Amino acid sequence: MASIIKQHMLKVFEKKVRLDLRKFEDYREISLDMGVVKGAEGSARVKIGNTEVLAGVKFEVGTPFPDTPDQGGIIVNVELRPLSSPEFESGPPTIEAIELSRVIDRALREGGALELKKLSIKEGELMWMVVIDIYPINHDGNLFDAASLAALAALKDAKFPKLEGNKVNYKEITSKKLELKNMPLSCTVYNIAGNFIIDPTYEEEKTADSRLTVGVLENGSISSLQKGGNQGLSNEEINSMIELAIKKSKELRKAIPK
Repeated sequence: MASIIKQHMLKVFEKKVRLDLRKFEDYREISLDMGVVKGAEGSARVKIGNTEVLAGVKFEVGTPFPDTPDQGGIIVNVELRPLSSPEFESGPPTIEAIELSRVIDRALREGGALELKKLSIKEGELMWMVVIDIYPINHDGNLFDAASLAALAALKDAKFPKLEGNKVNYKEITSKKLELKNMPLSCTVYNIAGNFIIDPTYEEEKTADSRLTVGVLENGSISSLQKGGNQGLSNEEINSMIELAIKKSKELRKAIPK
């Protein structure tokens, strides 16, 4: 069935359009709402076409890691639930969930989104841990970009809860916002039989030969790369995909309020 769909898709691609009549480099409609989860210190909901992702930020306190006694930390968790797609099952995290969480974590961490030293409460004893939980609500392709945008927006929305001694009072949220040093955002380019596609639908994504997720900073610098798919990429293809991702990340970034 997948091969039949791909054959039909490639036939349409010959006209330089896709099944939904978008051009290869076009995103579907993008919308973003912040502060949508009352129980979180920061949250955001992102819709890209029919793909919908919810991200929430929670602050926890803990003991710093021995090798970084003067720094806080960041954790990214992704849960792929059956609610969002029939291909997802309940249970332990799948390879897809682990990869998605690590790709988002790497873009934020290597892009220096948070100044971790400012999350230190008492050196060697107490620090803030920023936990980002990501939940796809509906999966119709391109979870990588939707989840990255939702995570960054949720961080931008986050405010610290009140700290009483070494315990957190989650019922009282302060006016202190989480400071973002940089705004790294991922953009993913898919390769389908030599055609570079932005924002694939579920059907397009399933026929892709390979993909490249590029973490991009505001100035166009690259913070991370993640290659996926079974087919290899040449240096020329990688350079072209990176160039396209940098270009399209500017469009994706416009969804985040100033």
